[in-house]
Amino acid sequence: MSDRLDGEKSETVAWRTPRWLRGPRPERVPGIVGTAGVVVGLLNLAAGVFPRFRHSRMHALAEVLPGAVSPLAAAASIVVGILLLLLAHGLKRRKRRAWGAAVALLPVGIAAQLVYRHSVFGAVLSLALLGFLVWHRKEFAALPDPRSRWKALANLIVLGGVSFGIGMVIVSSHPDKTVGSPSFWDRTQHVLWGLFGFEGPVRYTHDIDYTVGYSLGALGLLTVATTAYLAFRPEHPAARLTEDDEERLRELLAKHGARDSLGYFALRRDKGAVFSPTGKAAVCYRVISGVMLASGDPIGDVEAWPGAIERFMEEARAHSWTPAVHGCSETGGQVWTRETGMDALELGDEAIVDVADFTLSGRAMRNVRQMVKRIERNGYTTQVRRVRDLEPEELERVQKAADAWRDTDDERGFSMALGRIDAVKDSDAVIATAHLAPAEGEEPGPFGDLKALQYFVPWGPNGISLERMRRDRSADPGMNELLIVAALQAAPDLKIEQLSLNFAVFRSALERGEKLGAGPVTRITRGTLLFLSRWYQIESLYKFNDKFRPRWEPRFVVFRNTRDIPRIGLATMQAEGYLELPRVLRRKKAAEPRPCAHTTERVKAPGVVETAA
Repeated sequence: MSDRLDGEKSETVAWRTPRWLRGPRPERVPGIVGTAGVVVGLLNLAAGVFPRFRHSRMHALAEVLPGAVSPLAAAASIVVGILLLLLAHGLKRRKRRAWGAAVALLPVGIAAQLVYRHSVFGAVLSLALLGFLVWHRKEFAALPDPRSRWKALANLIVLGGVSFGIGMVIVSSHPDKTVGSPSFWDRTQHVLWGLFGFEGPVRYTHDIDYTVGYSLGALGLLTVATTAYLAFRPEHPAARLTEDDEERLRELLAKHGARDSLGYFALRRDKGAVFSPTGKAAVCYRVISGVMLASGDPIGDVEAWPGAIERFMEEARAHSWTPAVHGCSETGGQVWTRETGMDALELGDEAIVDVADFTLSGRAMRNVRQMVKRIERNGYTTQVRRVRDLEPEELERVQKAADAWRDTDDERGFSMALGRIDAVKDSDAVIATAHLAPAEGEEPGPFGDLKALQYFVPWGPNGISLERMRRDRSADPGMNELLIVAALQAAPDLKIEQLSLNFAVFRSALERGEKLGAGPVTRITRGTLLFLSRWYQIESLYKFNDKFRPRWEPRFVVFRNTRDIPRIGLATMQAEGYLELPRVLRRKKAAEPRPCAHTTERVKAPGVVETAA
């Protein structure tokens, strides 16, 4: 045989194990087991609930887990089916405890197969599944999620409702063996009594009473047992910023805080922090619905960012959380994508005003100038001070006013909110207030002459970032413009060189869509955003920001897979405190644009904005 041609690579031919003999890839094992758990759980649930199902062609498949011929086996089949459905999500996320629960359930299933059904075939299949889980036990090493006692209440409500629904099906699934024609109320009573272990008013023949009774009792016991477990299990609290972490973050911000306008918001006390091995950088995050959500750029030295990001990813892998970053800068997005292999999507733009370039003169600023002059003629005055310069009584009045003027019961915000006004720890913060003296003979309001306020957190030594804006609903329109202008005019005396206003979602898409020659896709995108602006003020926020002629800095969301985007979006809305269905569905009135600052009245999630009073 002739020699190979020059440049052709030679290779050693080696025998490889066929794909079907090698088994599933390790990364696919949890998904396979989780999906199998759902299918087998449904089969067992159906086998326990529907008597005819047990004698159908699916009978052989239902034998994989405990059977449902005898009354006890029927109850066991229902319980195991429900538990497998509950465990399926944890198995897909590689949770160690879900694996342990599944491994503990299978021997019970094997015993039920042999004792009640004498089914060797079903026991062998259950044993094979158990062996598969044990063989791949290293794939299930994820630690538990942060939790709270509220999950016990949620379990009681949800699983109690599911148990009642299944119970109604069980009671109604034996029409040919039911004595008489019990009414809906009779069946309801029978289910409720049965869940508590008592006999109800419905009667059956051919010993069906035992099957129904055991099944309802098992459902009630399962609901009580799982609720008790969730309520009394050892506490595993969600991440919180410790005093030591806060001190370390403040040291990093003192050295590198000028790099990112959102850096100071890392000091929210409901965030956790992971530090690089050298301690020179940190990533702050919250865990919401299985999403490990970081906010802004890492804090600290850029050269140490990779170490902090690696620790962040290790923590996500250890708990099988979905990693994501919300609101990072372009530099931050480049580092995140380079170090993790994740992808980035432009979320919007941050409006930043350079104090040296700001002026009220010129035609472009005419609307702002006229509004500010009109409000000043109405008697309003402004003050812009560091928080440490406020007297304790005035600071207390400002705090109470900020709470009273809030649109919601709780503070909102995550990546662009601090959630507090603290003159001790945040003494360099700046507060701008608007005042109106009461007319002659008029009683002052509950907060004196205070009518509006804006709060700015430090952005390095020479910048501030808008955290919240509140106003009395009886105040004249234009309070936001008045206080922003006042803050910009007072900035030189406070040695402030730049001011971050707020975040405009999808600003570039709106801007490109209104230009001459925009393509059909761009126009459709802009039209969709304009439609959503009827509820969420996407366009009006962009237009409001643009009044002050800012420079726009893009902000990004970083994600692992495209399929994770909906989940990350929901987690972001939960973190920002905006996931309230009535508020989402309620259409807002077309009033003056009320910008959402880096706070509870700021952009809450992609396309979601809450106005400031």
